[in-house]
Amino acid sequence: MNTQKISGAEAVVKCLLEEGSDLIYGYPGGAIMPVYDELYKYQEKINHVLTRHEQGAIHAAQGFARVSGKVGVVVATSGPGATNLVTGIADAQIDSTPLVCITGQVGSNLLGSDAFQETDIISISTPVTKWNCQITKASEIPKVFAKAFYIAKSGRPGPVLIDVTKDAQFDTFDFKYQKCTEIRSYKPVPDTDEKTLQAAAEIINKAKKPFVIFGQGVTLGKAEDEFKRFVEKADIPSASTLLGLSAFPTKHDLNVGMVGMHGHYAPNKLTNECDVLIAVGMRFDDRVTGNLETYAKQAKIIHFDIDPAEIDKNVKTDVAVLGNVKNTLAKITPLLKVQKHVSWLQEFKDLYAIEYKEVIDEQLNSSHEKITMAEVIEGINKETSGNAIIVSDVGQHQMIASRYANFNHQKSKITSGGLGTMGFALPASIGAKMGAPEREVVAIIGDGGMQMNIQELGTILQTKAAVKIVVLNNEFLGMVRQWQELFFDKRYASTVMTNPDFVKIADGYSIKANRVTKRGELKSAIAEMIGSKESYFLEVCVENEGNVFPMIPTGATVSDVRLK
Repeated sequence: MNTQKISGAEAVVKCLLEEGSDLIYGYPGGAIMPVYDELYKYQEKINHVLTRHEQGAIHAAQGFARVSGKVGVVVATSGPGATNLVTGIADAQIDSTPLVCITGQVGSNLLGSDAFQETDIISISTPVTKWNCQITKASEIPKVFAKAFYIAKSGRPGPVLIDVTKDAQFDTFDFKYQKCTEIRSYKPVPDTDEKTLQAAAEIINKAKKPFVIFGQGVTLGKAEDEFKRFVEKADIPSASTLLGLSAFPTKHDLNVGMVGMHGHYAPNKLTNECDVLIAVGMRFDDRVTGNLETYAKQAKIIHFDIDPAEIDKNVKTDVAVLGNVKNTLAKITPLLKVQKHVSWLQEFKDLYAIEYKEVIDEQLNSSHEKITMAEVIEGINKETSGNAIIVSDVGQHQMIASRYANFNHQKSKITSGGLGTMGFALPASIGAKMGAPEREVVAIIGDGGMQMNIQELGTILQTKAAVKIVVLNNEFLGMVRQWQELFFDKRYASTVMTNPDFVKIADGYSIKANRVTKRGELKSAIAEMIGSKESYFLEVCVENEGNVFPMIPTGATVSDVRLK
């Protein structure tokens, strides 16, 4: 490969182009200014989106990565610019989102001197990155960037961080780039032991009440088709984790809903009645399992996962099948017998009927004066035919959107799962729209979360991203208030929200906006929003003290799921 003498800053830009990154998010500052000067020269090849805060930049990069399947890229300066990325990095780490974060740093001669805007971002980010590295010489840039992209996207994806000192950005060197395809001692996809496939198939073939819980690993492994063939052949009722939503169509006969603290009644309840529990690309998070001492003790556990660290971490397995689920599911399916579990599936249907009568019907056909959150989600379902990408923030509206939204297509549910980051949805929806510009993107946000990154309306103003924003305003920090009602005798400590006029704020950013206060206005307002070719802001004033049920109280078993 031919070499050319260029600056470290230009090398950073060329590395991005070599990796196919033509859309990045960021916020400039002194320590990263040489890179931004080169981005200016390359603006016809790389679209840099200027967000209004570094946290907005990294959440936008997450939304882009989750929808596009590509590595998200974010750029920030040193000191506060770098530390403002940390929440998003931690979010990406726990939710397995591939990111490359590039931060500027003071000159290498100033490291450790408490120079202006110097922060040891390497030490700070070490616990929440898949890998990180500080570059102090320009010649290190190509090799480090190639390694960073490979690590971020291979195996179980995650965020990496590259910290580049200012002198490394100015220095020149002979540039050449070679993509990284392997790293000694790093094995992103473990070998699959064929004996585990045989053992798992034998257990599944003998099962009378098999049950599948699938997570985001199905989506990350691009294994949606393989998963569908797997569960259809063995006729296994299948429930999603929060991040697994949209990996399997909502309306499929074998999709029995979502597990977890606010998941559906049947899959939670019957977890402790199945005889075989098959976990596919999920990690047995505490919000899924409840009390581990009583979780699925009657069942044999089969766990399909790409990450050996997840095996036996929370739940002891009988058979662990390592590898990318796209490959392992394809290999095990021919070993399965064609099954029909009619009576077992009927148990799920019977419990769903109870949940519908006790919870869902009341939410969708409310006689209360104020609109319910579920009515809004159902209205969006009807207007979009379940084809939209739903990006939700964190709180009651997140759980309602997850429970009631229909997902007909892959990569249609984007939310902050493991970290539970309020303020995620608005910037993430911008990234999602840029990752899939042909699709409708609807952000579902609470009045609390909306105000955590409300400044990113400015990014929509500048980029013209046609995101549809729905704020479900109950004038509370709703999820915390629900807990205060149920477990703290209605002591609403610091959860009442005095909110601004959201419509006026949206108008200030030249975003068409509307407010709905009456049920009769809702249908036409949603239709107008979805029909808009541009961004649109819809505030819906919903019931103030509505609760999300079913619910598994903290520390309780999944069998103790409450309907009210």
